[in-house]
Amino acid sequence: MARLFGTDGVRGIANQDLSIELAMKIGACGACVLTSEVHNPRILVGMDTRRSGDMLAAALTAGICSVGGDVIDVGVIPTPALAHLVRLYEADAAVMVSASHNTMEYNGIKWFNAQGYKLPDELEDEIERMIKDGAPLERPKGAGVGHVIVAKRAASEYAAFLKSTARESFGGIRVVLDCANGASSPLAREVFSSLGAEVISCADEPDGNNINDKCGSMHPERLQELVTETGADVGFAFDGDADRVIAADEFGNIVDGDRILGICARALKAEGRLKSDTLVITVMSNLGLKVRMKELGIHISETAVGDRYVMERMLEENYTLGGEQSGHVIFLDLNTTGDGMLTAIQVLNVLKTSKKSISQLASDIPIYPQVLVNVRVENDKKHEAMADAELKAAIVRVNDELGASGRVLVRASGTEPLIRIMLEGQDEANISRHAVALAKILERNHEGKIKG
Repeated sequence: MARLFGTDGVRGIANQDLSIELAMKIGACGACVLTSEVHNPRILVGMDTRRSGDMLAAALTAGICSVGGDVIDVGVIPTPALAHLVRLYEADAAVMVSASHNTMEYNGIKWFNAQGYKLPDELEDEIERMIKDGAPLERPKGAGVGHVIVAKRAASEYAAFLKSTARESFGGIRVVLDCANGASSPLAREVFSSLGAEVISCADEPDGNNINDKCGSMHPERLQELVTETGADVGFAFDGDADRVIAADEFGNIVDGDRILGICARALKAEGRLKSDTLVITVMSNLGLKVRMKELGIHISETAVGDRYVMERMLEENYTLGGEQSGHVIFLDLNTTGDGMLTAIQVLNVLKTSKKSISQLASDIPIYPQVLVNVRVENDKKHEAMADAELKAAIVRVNDELGASGRVLVRASGTEPLIRIMLEGQDEANISRHAVALAKILERNHEGKIKG
């Protein structure tokens, strides 16, 4: 069996890679590992809107109850809501059924501990070991069997938390929201409208099949169109479980996670609220962001790709702001994971305080040309592909050519059967040529397929 846990929990095609049998085992073993000292542990279970969510949430619930855990069913809700609610409800753990930004045939399972943090590698390894070894589990009988409690106010309590982070009314701001037909769909319009904004909402009618389908943070084209068509001041596109956000300025230009981080870091530093004057980012973040932060006297702390690694660094060093280019942004003084709607509210706070447009704020953060090529390589071949001598030699040659004005980053995805090739530099045509050449090596040597 290949490793179950990637950089963001367990993920795969529902009912194939991620079966109900596996989900039951993850529920039972996870409950045992996370709550081994607790009698009748209470565990929150939530999901996004994809069709397979009911099936997998039911299997997880059965697994948890089978070892004596009680399930608090919060229904369809954003992933960051679980991180908040597990603390609010003083539960022992929480588990989310979601494949985030992936299309509907995929699903995933990710755990949070009682403090609302994603699990460290060692705890995931322990859950995985129990599953693989078929570890014997205690099966209580009678009154010892767990049961399910439906949390009817979960969504409204999370919405109240989001609203509490707004510093003033957003009256006079017209905002477009793309909910990706995902977990933010039932909440986003009401939250932003109640804060005073004029809201135009799209992709907010999930049917189980249309989550992330040509919408949301991975496909912001409709967001860009709506912003310009409606004369909106700003637009925000969330992903399927609403833990990330991509913005669009009033002209329809994309404002990605790097620029959102730069905007918020500058504002927090000016207010004396940026701990140690430090922003935590990953190796995928744009060189332009790093250069501008240095000019502003903001230190950069860089991690491996994955919001869990950003969070680990923030906890280790007591930093308050960090995130990824993809739109995962963590305000650690507010929540314990990336939160798309929370981030959008913080950006609107900056708009109101600065009295500047989103385009003016974004233009302060320069973005160097960056090319990303995804090559599909099956999971069982990714390790061999990353060790390919021809690929390694080519990467060295390109890095030498680009020098200090650019870089090459090749990494295997922790959540999908992909190898990602990223190049950055001042000449977009040149880095595009190099990126395709590197991808061709994976095609020739490892049956890779370049994704369009």
